[in-house]
Amino acid sequence: MDIKIAITESEIAACFPAMRELRPHLTETDFVSRVQRQMKNHGYVLVYVALQDEVVAVAGYRIAEFLAWGRTFYVDDLVCREAFRKQGYGGKLLDWLLEKARELSCDQFHLDSGVTRHDAHRLYLGRKLQISSHHFSRELGKRVT
Repeated sequence: MDIKIAITESEIAACFPAMRELRPHLTETDFVSRVQRQMKNHGYVLVYVALQDEVVAVAGYRIAEFLAWGRTFYVDDLVCREAFRKQGYGGKLLDWLLEKARELSCDQFHLDSGVTRHDAHRLYLGRKLQISSHHFSRELGKRVT
């Protein structure tokens, strides 16, 4: 099983069906433009696992530096398509991400997960990730882009 980096517009678009399961508010067009913008401006990297020509799992990450954590590998998105869950794809992708964080000399590895995503939590806890904080948020309303 190979993990590939989505670089081209068509590779990014191919990741959309998987990402839509995690981010259902996005359209394909919005997804592609957001990924491209984040790649350019924030170092976002989109990686995926495909079977034949179908993306079954996808993750997005970036490297950031924080006063609290130092050089940090931050996973923005990680999802395996529901039809392919419990077959090891999400775990292999998470293992790849953890190894990539080590290769990039990161001090810490972070991701946020919705409080109702219990299957994902079992995966993360099984890989020795810790529940280390509460994440607070607030919607600020629509802005014109």
